[in-house]
Amino acid sequence: MLPSYLTMGAILFCIGLYGALAKRNAIIVLLSLELMLNGVNLNLVAFSKYGVIPSLTGQLFSIFTITVAAAEAAIAVAILIALFRARGTVLIDAFNRMRR
Repeated sequence: MLPSYLTMGAILFCIGLYGALAKRNAIIVLLSLELMLNGVNLNLVAFSKYGVIPSLTGQLFSIFTITVAAAEAAIAVAILIALFRARGTVLIDAFNRMRR
């Protein structure tokens, strides 16, 4: 049972990594980062349940990661909205300088 969870977590992480490295849209990059964090959370919970010594530590780390990801997403969306208002685009290539 553990290998199927780890495989699914690795697939989620790889899809997120591809999206974060290959896409130019900032919103897609943020969604890809969230997908990577969800893959990590799946692995943490799987190791917590099926590990050598089952405990709640993996689930607690997963809850902490979800909390940090929610805060990161809120701040990133606020920054993206401000950049969109200033520049009129969400493409990452246009954000190479802070001032115009």
